[in-house]
Amino acid sequence: MSKPIKIAWAVLAAIFVGIGVAVFAIDDAASPTPADTAEVSDLVVRPDSHRLSSPEQSRAQFVEFLDFECEACGAVYPIIEDLRRAYGDRVTFVVRYFPMPGHFNAERAARAVEAAAQQGRFEQMYQRMFATQSQWGEQQVPADDLFRGFAVDLGLDMAAFDAAYNSPATLERIRADVADGLSLGVQGTPTFFLDGKRLQPSTIDELTAAVEEAASA
Repeated sequence: MSKPIKIAWAVLAAIFVGIGVAVFAIDDAASPTPADTAEVSDLVVRPDSHRLSSPEQSRAQFVEFLDFECEACGAVYPIIEDLRRAYGDRVTFVVRYFPMPGHFNAERAARAVEAAAQQGRFEQMYQRMFATQSQWGEQQVPADDLFRGFAVDLGLDMAAFDAAYNSPATLERIRADVADGLSLGVQGTPTFFLDGKRLQPSTIDELTAAVEEAASA
């Protein structure tokens, strides 16, 4: 099996030194703690969680809590995509929303992705957000029109997209992911779980090695 692609360490190192860390100010002593392993599993992945791969015989489950505006998430995105290409036939890759309050358009981006998901186009909008992050990220200007343009490009039913984008139910769906993340102790993005256990890699190689080992088990 080919190794995942290599990307300049200068770009990726920020993932492990705190770009997205501690955005939610949670005191570890006060953070909710799941009662048992079964409850943890329920919080890590829900029946309605979005799956980028669903192999018939999954050997492992990889979950990422992410923020589409997070630079670290954008930096690790190509690595996750390469891992998915390499191991998607054996590993279930799951995405959970975790827009951070310090990012002006993060929740809007999640709403756009969720609205697209309701028309079966989650993956395409997920990819579009990271491919264009430099166009709209780290700005204090609403990106609603830009995101709507992405939906047009994807050929979505725009009346349905607009209704979903502005629906309180869509926002509730996103915030349910955030609530699960907070209950699991997620404080920043990207945060990874592999088979229900939180991964805390110190390098990209450690991250890829963990997925490769789980896929080969």
